[in-house]
Parts: sequence; C-alpha cells; structure tokens
Amino acid sequence: MTRKIKIMIADDHTIVRQGMRKLLETYPELQIVGESQDGDETIELVKKLLPEIIIMDISMPGLNGLEATREIKKRSPEIKILILTMHAEKEYIFKILQSGASGYLLKGSAIDELVTAIHAVDRGESYLSPPISKSIIEDYVGGRQKSRGSVTRSQPLTTREREVLQLIAEGHTSKSIATQLSLSSKTIETHRSHIMQKLNIHNAAGLIRYAIQRGWVEVAHS
Repeated sequence: MTRKIKIMIADDHTIVRQGMRKLLETYPELQIVGESQDGDETIELVKKLLPEIIIMDISMPGLNGLEATREIKKRSPEIKILILTMHAEKEYIFKILQSGASGYLLKGSAIDELVTAIHAVDRGESYLSPPISKSIIEDYVGGRQKSRGSVTRSQPLTTREREVLQLIAEGHTSKSIATQLSLSSKTIETHRSHIMQKLNIHNAAGLIRYAIQRGWVEVAHS
C-alpha cells in the first residue's frame, strides 16, 4: 500500500482551511488528518493527530504561527512545518526560517506549487517560493562586502558540492538540481547532506547566507 503523507492545516480562516483541504484531498498521496484555527489549538492537536507536515498560517489569534512553530519543533523536531502566508517581507522570512520551519510559501501560489513544497519538505528538503528566495538573496547582496570580512578562509566543499549549494541558494529543489546537473535526485540529496555536515549549517537561511558571503550567487536586477 502506498504511503500517504499526513498533513494538518492551521489557519484561522475557515474558508481557507476548507478550500485548501478540498484541493489537497484530490491528491491520492496526501491525507489531511486535521485542522486548527490558532497556535494553541495546533499544538494540542499535534499530540493527538501526529501529522508529518503542518501547513501553518503565520498570522493567527493568540499564539501566532511563528510561536507555534518554535514550540512544535522544540517538542517534536521530526515534524515538518510549511509556512503559508500573504506576507513576503524579509523580517518574516528570516524569523520563520530560523524558527525551524522547513519552507515558506505565499498564499497566492498555485496548488501545484503547494504540493511540490509538501513533497520537498517530506523528503527533508527546505522549500522557498522563488520570489522569496530572490528577496533573501538581494538582502544579503546589499551587505556582501561587509560580511566577507568575517567569513572563514576555509572552503571545505568540493566543486560539485559548491555547484549544488549555489543552486540550493537560488531556490531550486533537488529534482530541479538533478535535472540541471544530469544527476539523480538521490545523489543531490547526498550532496546536500554532506554540505550541511561540512558547514555545520542545518537550515535554508544559513546555506543562502554562506553562498552569498562567498559571492557564489548572482542576482539579476531589472
């Protein structure tokens, strides 16, 4: 029997939760195990429902999505949390990634992108919507010269690992990177694991910062 990914939806808008649930339930590999409308309820239901992935709204009454994410990751670090929000401001992006969330997706994204993000975080990857990834990169580019002074001279990555890290920092998934480099997704995931171990960096924001500080990622300006 094919494994189903157990998902919980946390959003204070009933119509958003119900609409998202209806759309996600059309995918046979996804199972919606429950819904919640605020951070406190989400934390309580996690104990009973044991979801593998939580789709979390950042703006909820009471305990907000950021605080709920921190608390859930503290208690159950194996649970993946995918933030879904209307906001793309940089201060939200970094706070969310540093809280332990596995991904950050804008509410205006298509359902196909949400499903792609679910599969990415289920594989243990981080997922950032391309506009969000670009926003983070541009923010770091502004202070690149200043930050370089504090960067260690050591560059322990192989040429291939550096290529993979650059593509990760640009917001590509393992599947996309595998296609571009003519490698298997499994090989890319192995490279990703080695990169994180070598650099002792275990989140998307840290990997992006490392790549930007070394000038490995270029941003196209309009």
